[in-house]
Amino acid sequence: MNNHSGHDMTAHGGARPGGLSVSENGYTLELDSTIFPAGVRTVTFRVTGPDGRPVTEFTPEHEKKLHFIAVRRDTTGFQHMHPVMDGKGTWSVDLTLEPGDWRFFADVHPVGHGGTMALGIDASVAGPYAPQPISGGSRSAHVGEYTVSLDGELLPGTASDLTLTVSRDGRPVTDLQPYLGAYGHLVALRVGDLGYLHVHPDGEPGDGVTEPGPAITFMAAAPSGGVYRLYLDFQHQDVVRTAEFTVRATATVTPGPDAAPRAASEHAGHRGGHAHH
Repeated sequence: MNNHSGHDMTAHGGARPGGLSVSENGYTLELDSTIFPAGVRTVTFRVTGPDGRPVTEFTPEHEKKLHFIAVRRDTTGFQHMHPVMDGKGTWSVDLTLEPGDWRFFADVHPVGHGGTMALGIDASVAGPYAPQPISGGSRSAHVGEYTVSLDGELLPGTASDLTLTVSRDGRPVTDLQPYLGAYGHLVALRVGDLGYLHVHPDGEPGDGVTEPGPAITFMAAAPSGGVYRLYLDFQHQDVVRTAEFTVRATATVTPGPDAAPRAASEHAGHRGGHAHH
């Protein structure tokens, strides 16, 4: 698995997720404006370095020098974009913004810095705000004629497989196209603070092993228990689509020897209503 950010969902579960701070290791995300009217709007920003100047040299990660994520605080409106930078270090990107409070993330690897980082900043979009409830925990997401099914459990502090399987009109999709060097990209946001996690699947196109669908498998670990929103980007027939899921990361508890008889008794007494985590 190739991780995209130093704070990703990796086997190092329990680490602080990225995107919770506007500044890290001397690097800061600066927006020209943090207030926008609703609609399609151009957002301009810079990443400044420890010297206070805009950074202009970045190490590409998955074919791009900067990955920009926008999402409303109620986890709707997710957009994974790739802005354009001018010669002075100012980036610009067009976003579709609905009224409400938003969180913007810049995922970058400045040249000279030891790795990638995710910086986050809040923005406000004017207008009547109608926050949406977090969707339920369905294991299937529908994107037009495509269905994406999720298998596996997200565990806090423990690496586990998450497999997303893509079908179209009931038939497996076996010709997914590479998108930014992978068959799929997964972003997870922790509900409550929008702690940011970003991973990529096991294997990569052209490695002689990884198939172009229908299944895309990620090795992931959540930094903590709680509810997470998952966003899978995949490309088919030259169109990038996003499937969304809601999952709960729950620790797996291994009972000690003294707890075994009680666990068995409880299982017998609550058959059909006892959840195994």
